[in-house]
Amino acid sequence: MRCPYCQSEDTQVKDSRPAEDGAAIRRRRACPDCGGRFTTFERVQLRDLVVVKRSGRKVPFDRDKLMRSFDIALRKRNVDPERVERAVTGIVRQLENSGESEIPSDQIGLLVMEALKSLDDVAYVRFASVYRNFREAKDFQDVLGELKGEPDLE
Repeated sequence: MRCPYCQSEDTQVKDSRPAEDGAAIRRRRACPDCGGRFTTFERVQLRDLVVVKRSGRKVPFDRDKLMRSFDIALRKRNVDPERVERAVTGIVRQLENSGESEIPSDQIGLLVMEALKSLDDVAYVRFASVYRNFREAKDFQDVLGELKGEPDLE
């Protein structure tokens, strides 16, 4: 594994342990060249997933990008990182188990919204504002109505 600090290819595993309820292996690594320490995760990948964007462009699925979406929505919110990790892992498993190798980006967005709704209401509204491309305050009111369980009157 290449060192993220000095790019040396000679890193050493210092500690390995199961993570994500046994679905991954967490490894602490050290670089003998620069002394840098970092963590890697090893996960099972059932199939190569491709995301089909709204424009029709296809890009490889990136779990880290999915995690960054959660991190942005949850910024400065007090949500246990383990719950976030479980949500991301759950979404990835759903996608891999769907039987499809090409996944529309809209489907991923809906899964993220569903997960955020159970994690944090503010993060849900933040994500929804970008995902649904809010243009006016009424859009926020509609989503807040969804959270309260009120039907959309339009």
